[in-house]
Amino acid sequence: MIHRTTCRARQAFAMLAAGAAFAVAVMPAPAAAQTSASAECKAALDARAQNPNYPRDSVPRYIKTPTGYLLVLRMGDNVFEQIEAFAICEKIPSASLSAIGFANVTFGFWDAGKKQFNPRTFRNVEMASIVGSLAWKEGKPSIHAHGVAGDSSFDTYGGHILSMEVGTGSLEVTVIAHPQLLERGTDPRIGANVLGLRDTH
Repeated sequence: MIHRTTCRARQAFAMLAAGAAFAVAVMPAPAAAQTSASAECKAALDARAQNPNYPRDSVPRYIKTPTGYLLVLRMGDNVFEQIEAFAICEKIPSASLSAIGFANVTFGFWDAGKKQFNPRTFRNVEMASIVGSLAWKEGKPSIHAHGVAGDSSFDTYGGHILSMEVGTGSLEVTVIAHPQLLERGTDPRIGANVLGLRDTH
């Protein structure tokens, strides 16, 4: 009985591995990712060389998961730069993002009349929630993220994230990868970036 169960488990694992390999093979790669990504991969992987806040032993910034990837960024990391380097390195067509952790964050509120963001920066806050999407624009990764931050007085602030650096701790980013190549473009009517959807049916 044990032998039969083991054989079945091996067969099931082989089928899952074959399916995963097929999914990777058919996943379209962004045009920008066709170029050499060695520098971006080094930036995404070689954490200790760039940031002394990482442990003495070399550790990766991210690992693969069944639905995508998990990134753990440390104090001092530029969040958008690291996610963009990761996207180029792993040739991510598009993805949904969520995250929690400590940060210094700059929010922006969109002024439709001026067609620009009014920024405001908050330091040493805890990001209670971050949600967003990863797409491409003009051959480069494009991140659109919103978040809610809380301070030591338990006051909260939120909005569109213009920039973010990991604060005194870490930031955990869950990436759910999508097979469709999605691109972002500027809508001339409002002057802001809009995510474009392609009909895959």
